[in-house]
Amino acid sequence: MDLQLNGKVVLITGASKGIGLACAQAFAREGAQVAIVSRDPDNLSRAKATLAEQGLQVHSFAANLSDANQAEQMVQTVTQALGEIDVLVNSAGAAKRYEPETLDAAAFQATMDAKYFPYMFPQQAVLKRMVARVKAQQERDGSGTTSTVTPGAIVNIIGMGGKFATDFHIAGGAANAALMLATAGFAHYYARYGIRVNAINPGQTLTDRVDQAMELEAARLGISKEEALARGQKNVPLGRYAQPQEVADVALFLASVRSSYVTAAMIPMDGGSTPSI
Repeated sequence: MDLQLNGKVVLITGASKGIGLACAQAFAREGAQVAIVSRDPDNLSRAKATLAEQGLQVHSFAANLSDANQAEQMVQTVTQALGEIDVLVNSAGAAKRYEPETLDAAAFQATMDAKYFPYMFPQQAVLKRMVARVKAQQERDGSGTTSTVTPGAIVNIIGMGGKFATDFHIAGGAANAALMLATAGFAHYYARYGIRVNAINPGQTLTDRVDQAMELEAARLGISKEEALARGQKNVPLGRYAQPQEVADVALFLASVRSSYVTAAMIPMDGGSTPSI
């Protein structure tokens, strides 16, 4: 299946590891011009080296995306270096978990800075450029209608924690829920320009973060990390946690013309753990 992503400019945030890195790998293999973003230059260097070992070239840009000015400058720099951005994949930020009694103003602010704003700020910077491009094309064509070929796509990777509450993830879950609502709202509004906005909701995925969680769970229960992982995966109807590459494959589809009539979708990827409609 030709996804028609060859030569497209794809910006991926939080791309130095985990699901973001898997997305960078997947898009680069499709021939896209991939820009990866992280706040840590060392992590970016390691990510580029990992991809280079696979014969894949990406461009890296360091930025703290919880800062609106840095996010805007980063998008401008990527555009100047590679051209207009066709696809944005947001995978940045991880919210710290708190016991409910410890939540205070600083914790709520830190959570939004870690998870909500790193999606909103680059998304706004990319969206305004996508809209400007569509309007310019419409003026050249002398038409107010949009083409059947999508002029831009955004994929927000948002944890399942935004769909149901857990005691130790109230602040982070609220940030995820806000991102889901924003995804749906932006999808509805920007559809008039042919711009699609969708989300993927991964459950437990085999990344460094889950590995660290298994170490903590093993220490708490006095068992091995392998046993902790086995117990966790046993609770998933599909019998295992997701691989980052599986999430990346769905991101590829949502970003491609093969999903040209899909927008405002929230796709769960939790192995059937949350049987809801």
